Amino acid sequence: MTVNKYMDIFLEQLKEDSVEYQKLDTAGYSPAEKKNTIRALMNIRMPRELPHELRVLQDNYLQEELKAKGVIALSEIPSIQEQYGSKASFSDSISLWQGDITRLQAGAIVNAANSRMLGCFVPCHGCIDNAIHSAAGMGLREECARIMDRRRMKYGGRYEEPTGTAILTKAYNLPCDYVIHTAGPVCRAGVNEALCHDLQSCYENVLKCCVENNIKSVAFCCISTGEFHFPNEKAAEIAWKTVTAFLEVCGGCMERIIFNVFKDCDRKIYEKIIGTASP
Repeated sequence: MTVNKYMDIFLEQLKEDSVEYQKLDTAGYSPAEKKNTIRALMNIRMPRELPHELRVLQDNYLQEELKAKGVIALSEIPSIQEQYGSKASFSDSISLWQGDITRLQAGAIVNAANSRMLGCFVPCHGCIDNAIHSAAGMGLREECARIMDRRRMKYGGRYEEPTGTAILTKAYNLPCDYVIHTAGPVCRAGVNEALCHDLQSCYENVLKCCVENNIKSVAFCCISTGEFHFPNEKAAEIAWKTVTAFLEVCGGCMERIIFNVFKDCDRKIYEKIIGTASP
């Protein structure tokens, strides 16, 4: 079955699953419009059990989408030692890679989540939280909801996940083994010491989560630099210092740590850090 056929059947079942959009007329939609509609319907779906037939259709569709994008194995990503000739400590264990994090076949990828930990509900939003949940599938939101339900039973009905923690989930239709979700600090009125400490905690707790779960490779996104407005240069500085400090203590625990960037400006910031890093 072609990806377009999977798309058509999945779209019709998604509409049927939605009370509000069952009668949405998509007959004249282009493939791109159908794809955006599928993503939008997935994004707005509240966490609840996914019917078996819908889950199978979703997984088939998302796996075809992944094939079209292409999976990036760790062996295809050079270390900064290989790529830049870096002589910095642990340069053979650190990589800088620019691209779509949902293509990476790492032990884990890091999701810059929010305190609700349910993914982004804004249809087709450009944040990484939306991208990861959309590529993983609706099962990821289900699992996150179960985790948060248990925490609300323990800590109270208004519980939200604190900044800087790390939550491990399965990866579903992503090529990585796990997703580690962390809520980064929100910069509303400039950076202060507390916000810097919170961002440092995000990186530290993700790495601790990796060690505790025997995850040997992890790809970090640029936590908090998008919708949460943490200054990119300061965020990269904190990320680099935290990761290298961790490797000083526990270098043998990780085989590869990837700084994943999407924007050119972030790549240039990290390249500058790599260029000035000394052994």
